Amino acid sequence: MNDNITPYKDSQLGKKEQVTQMFDTISGNYDDLNRVISFGIDVKWRKKVLQLVAEKKPETILDIATGTGDLAILMANTNASKIIGLDISAGMLEIGKKKIADRNLNNRIEMVLGDSEKIPFEDNYFDAITVGFGIRNFENLELGLSEILRVLKPNGRFVILETSVPTKFPFKQGYYIHTKFILPLIGKLFSKDKTAYSYLSESASHFPFGEALNNILRKVGFIDVKHMPQTFGVATIYSASKK
Repeated sequence: MNDNITPYKDSQLGKKEQVTQMFDTISGNYDDLNRVISFGIDVKWRKKVLQLVAEKKPETILDIATGTGDLAILMANTNASKIIGLDISAGMLEIGKKKIADRNLNNRIEMVLGDSEKIPFEDNYFDAITVGFGIRNFENLELGLSEILRVLKPNGRFVILETSVPTKFPFKQGYYIHTKFILPLIGKLFSKDKTAYSYLSESASHFPFGEALNNILRKVGFIDVKHMPQTFGVATIYSASKK
């Protein structure tokens, strides 16, 4: 578990406040840097998340830790009439709102400033919930997952896209080099926040993945839990449901 890994080692703020500060700072070039760092492969992963969500024919979708709204915008390819993007970073949301307006999606997608551990919606509200590269930033993982379970409708679908660590040679060694050296270097060269991408790589390498995360989902109360490694295991898609 990586609850104690925070963006700013010397800060007196809690993880949640530090993560908010970090994403507000890097929001301006976050999208561009992400495309460079992932070589654009993350677009393919998100499309697989879309397929899993679309299978349920949802009317209402919540995208948690939505950032600048990439996954929420992609969900507009479903027939959902209401899509909510939730994030604690106002800076990221502002960029997301502009992207939504540019695509004339204001009537279907709403960006909401809010906390994943105190989701501002009633029980059994959403047909589908997604989180793309966000759950490792939760201050309290089980609390956040419990909140997601609360607002998900029975038989609804919860889909996570998150980084994971390859376990086979040579992908494990290549992943280590990429996250330990290349990713932080790119962050230092191009980001306003020189420590942000060091935190993102460190949190990714320490976060539970595969069956370890499946077990946490089951502990919280999710059913039909399964995971699907992507691109040699550098990312994993998780799917779960509610009784």
